[in-house]
Amino acid sequence: MARVQAGEVQLGWREWGGGDATVVFIHGNLASKDWIELAAPLFPSGLRVIGIDWRGCGESDRPKPAVGYSNYSMQQHAQDMLAALDTLDITFCHLATHSTGGIIAARMLLMQPQRFGRVFALDPVTPLGMAFNADQIGLFRSMMASRKLTREIMATAASSLFVPDSLAPNIVPQFRTGLEQIEALFERILEQTFGVSEGVWIGTPVNLTHERESGELERRMPEIRHPHLVLWGEWDGWIPTSDLRTMATAMPDCRLVVVPGIGHSMNLELPALYAGYFGAWFGGFRDKV
Repeated sequence: MARVQAGEVQLGWREWGGGDATVVFIHGNLASKDWIELAAPLFPSGLRVIGIDWRGCGESDRPKPAVGYSNYSMQQHAQDMLAALDTLDITFCHLATHSTGGIIAARMLLMQPQRFGRVFALDPVTPLGMAFNADQIGLFRSMMASRKLTREIMATAASSLFVPDSLAPNIVPQFRTGLEQIEALFERILEQTFGVSEGVWIGTPVNLTHERESGELERRMPEIRHPHLVLWGEWDGWIPTSDLRTMATAMPDCRLVVVPGIGHSMNLELPALYAGYFGAWFGGFRDKV
């Protein structure tokens, strides 16, 4: 298990490849660096790809949540990632994000814009944040105690992997045939969620709601000038396309692509397709954009 010091915490990390251009992967909520495990061997040979676990996730430390989950804010996750890059002596890199990793990356880009080049954002939570009501946050708390419920909800984040009729409420999701390698990874990452800190389980929806209510990052989107390729799976029921279109309009260099027949997690659902987009966006770079 490799870990890197990031301020007062140690974060789990993993490296694939050894090319001249570095891409850092920022995962989503209740997830880990492992979500690109099947895609990474298909990335271009000229890339060095590094995945880093958030605090509270994967192989990282799990600090006790502070009042209001302030030590699990999007700003805190961004500061952790920047500190990890310092320790790893990564002075310049590109970013690949998934889901909530998108808003963490936005804060990183605003804090140290000169440090980053291109951004590849898969179904990102945008700088607008997201709004969760008390019932929705209560659902996350119920998931913490129920493997059955967590499996049902997590399946909706990778919907193309499952028989559609089995995604109805109170039914055990059934994998489509022929997905043995992906199914094994899904089972492993599902199990990982039950080791995740409450600071992530509950702190993430609480802090994303704060982001939505404050409007701070929404106002600052025009400052984010880094080239962005944003992919959205047409079956994604988590991220509203209206937010993505607002983001694509407000940011100076942001392209939105809608991908048919895929859900919220192309990196897990179709690793080869994800690697293809990843390689097309980052392949051939040796240094800065």
